[in-house]
Amino acid sequence: MSERVAPLYCPYCAGEDLRPHEAQPAGADQGPAVHGAWECRSCTRVFTVTFVGLVVRHQ
Repeated sequence: MSERVAPLYCPYCAGEDLRPHEAQPAGADQGPAVHGAWECRSCTRVFTVTFVGLVVRHQ
């Protein structure tokens, strides 16, 4: 798999109307620039999905 999979639903409202959120340039009035964000058209939230790591389970 070479490309990342797009989220299927919003983690806040479970809405399915998601669009890529266009990165805004960093500025004092807009906050830091965010890349790879998604916007939910149902609840108007903008979120990112982050991979944290793998869990090693010892048996």
